[in-house]
Amino acid sequence: MNILVVNGPNLNFLGIREPEIYGKQSYYDLVNFLLAYGEMNDLHIEVYQSNSEGEIIDIIQNNYSRFDGLVINPAAYTHYSYAIYDCIKSISIPAIEVHLSDIYSREDFRKSSVIEPACVAKFYGKGFNSYTEAINYLIKGRN
Repeated sequence: MNILVVNGPNLNFLGIREPEIYGKQSYYDLVNFLLAYGEMNDLHIEVYQSNSEGEIIDIIQNNYSRFDGLVINPAAYTHYSYAIYDCIKSISIPAIEVHLSDIYSREDFRKSSVIEPACVAKFYGKGFNSYTEAINYLIKGRN
């Protein structure tokens, strides 16, 4: 199984940005965690990150046909990017929204996602394990 993981703005600052919320592990740690998880489970995982909305859309549009599923952490774009929503709606693979933190216990604006209706599931609040839950959901959907 091939899985595309796309991360949005400021995730490259993991370990630096608000460690009391996001933890002390770096973005490099997240990428290595995901690649190791893929190896252990006989999955091909590619991980991308961008701070640019248009680049996130380009990554998805240029790569989705090579993958069986998309795991996306749209970060701040979660709350207002109808362009990413439209992009996800236009592709033929299932997409899952993920977040490291418990978005429902944070600021009010974080509780609203315009991306969620384009996705088949959503996992949040479990740090790096939010991603593995999403990947496992995709695996179960194939069986």
